[in-house]
Amino acid sequence: MLELRFHGRGGQGAVTSAELIALAAIAQGKFAQAFPSFGPERRGAPVMAFARIDDKKIRNRTAVSNPDAVVVLDPHILHIANSSDGLSKDGIQVVNTMRSADEIREEYNLKGRLITVDANHIAEQEIGRVITNTTMLGALIRATGVIERELLVDELKVRFGRLAEGNINAFNRAFEECCVEKG
Repeated sequence: MLELRFHGRGGQGAVTSAELIALAAIAQGKFAQAFPSFGPERRGAPVMAFARIDDKKIRNRTAVSNPDAVVVLDPHILHIANSSDGLSKDGIQVVNTMRSADEIREEYNLKGRLITVDANHIAEQEIGRVITNTTMLGALIRATGVIERELLVDELKVRFGRLAEGNINAFNRAFEECCVEKG
């Protein structure tokens, strides 16, 4: 089973990211679930979302405490949340940053293999707004290969309709431009 945890702020699309990857996994014939972890937070408050993907039925409905992969949609979250918390021994972290993996690993004491992408820049150029969820999914899919790339593109078309093109472009650019640390 692959367990994912998304860190972001309200309104950045962490919950949508978890849902999109789960839907694409289901379209690929896998079992998946996605769910948020937030209370009465407002837009901009820290939020987490979770997803699980497996080849067999998933019975666990609890929060993901030992993720295989962590996605950090907002680099400022690293100042207030420990994204390495509970990360599995061979885990990865996909971080939205323009800095190098070495720089952020040292500053935030990050664990696991790091995948970095300047999602803010890509989203601004492709979508016209700094909403990085679909951009970060491109880097996540490149890093994990958990689902077929085209299946996620199909989910983007369904979810975003006439706004899908920019999100698909951002997803594809992040897939190509992310820096994947050798594992």
